[in-house]
Amino acid sequence: MPPHHPHLLRAVPILLLCLAGGAVIGDAAADTVHVAVAANFRSTQERLARGFEAKTGHSLVASSGSTGKLYAQIVNGAPFELFLAADEERPAQLVEHGFAVRGTAFTYALGSLVLYSAKGIDLIDGPTALREGRFQRLAIANPEAAPYGRAAIETIRHFGLAEALSSKIVRGENVAQAFQFVSSGSADFAFVPASMVRDVGSKRVWPVPFELYSPIRQNGVLLEVGAQKSAARDYLRFLAGNEGRTLIAEEGYGLPGAEEGP
Repeated sequence: MPPHHPHLLRAVPILLLCLAGGAVIGDAAADTVHVAVAANFRSTQERLARGFEAKTGHSLVASSGSTGKLYAQIVNGAPFELFLAADEERPAQLVEHGFAVRGTAFTYALGSLVLYSAKGIDLIDGPTALREGRFQRLAIANPEAAPYGRAAIETIRHFGLAEALSSKIVRGENVAQAFQFVSSGSADFAFVPASMVRDVGSKRVWPVPFELYSPIRQNGVLLEVGAQKSAARDYLRFLAGNEGRTLIAEEGYGLPGAEEGP
């Protein structure tokens, strides 16, 4: 069962997803929706897209990257119609500055951070592995642009290791690149989303306790470019519906509005 944030779970504001028209999914002519999606959510987005396209006949064209980079592209005129961020701050800022539709932002997933080794190094005791420092490189996503990178830095600082590990840290542009570093052997460890390593043996993964980093509440929002497109509204409803939520949970994310499980 995917991990949950016991002090963060809250209901998805379904009423806010009845987006000025409230059409039933699939009732409009087939259309194409352009989605900006945080790098950590890319593979999950691909699964969601297949389900949505089969159900509605619409097509989704997704571009992935760090949340900060995608935000900058949207502000600078990129023609995205939906934004699936890895935080809640950027969607809120887009609404505030008139780039997104007020009342459409909602939490579609709750992220979890893990420390991962692709080299078979035992990480059952992650804190000890970090303190001992018997590794050459530790990969993280750029904390300036990626919420999971920021969470990694917060975790390192919690253990008082910021200075000791500073020379070992390599920064990827986003979590996908940080994962690539460790998968290719360029880094020994990496802080990555739990969703990226959900099929990996437990000895190679240390789940970082939620209290060590700021909540990673991933929000989606309808952008002004797509405000009049019913297919874009349909996809938001799909994400917040049972089918979308089930798939998101299967990919290793927590769900807003769910009860804490074992």
